[in-house]
Amino acid sequence: MIRFFLLQNRQGKTRLSKWYVPPPASTSGATGEQEKVRIEAEVHRLVTARDKKYTNFIEYNNFKLIYRRYAGLFFTIAVDITDNELSYLETIHLFVELLDSYFSNVCELDIVFNFNKVYSILDEYMLAGEIEETSKREILDRVNFLQKME
Repeated sequence: MIRFFLLQNRQGKTRLSKWYVPPPASTSGATGEQEKVRIEAEVHRLVTARDKKYTNFIEYNNFKLIYRRYAGLFFTIAVDITDNELSYLETIHLFVELLDSYFSNVCELDIVFNFNKVYSILDEYMLAGEIEETSKREILDRVNFLQKME
């Protein structure tokens, strides 16, 4: 099961953050939002500092981080320890293909200025921490239909 999905740039700015499972309770008494920010910063530090000769999988706390870098953006998914890493690498790749198809050659600015569309694409792709649809055409058709309804 997917715990959270992050999209961060090289500087550590989170461009997309979708949490399917609340963060674990902090011993320092931090609120849920503060804990999310702390985890996002720690994930960014782990992912960007990692050498390219290592795999794209990191065991973190009681789950696994699967990440992939596209241009200046890091796409990170946190999943259960027992989940298949390669299927989630494909999940990240399909999400990038969806963004690329929808925005025709997506860049970070597209994500910043059209974050609501990015979230709607993600919601059509993943639901409650599980992959809902894997057909790129089907997802894009649904997003375009929803856009026409607005």
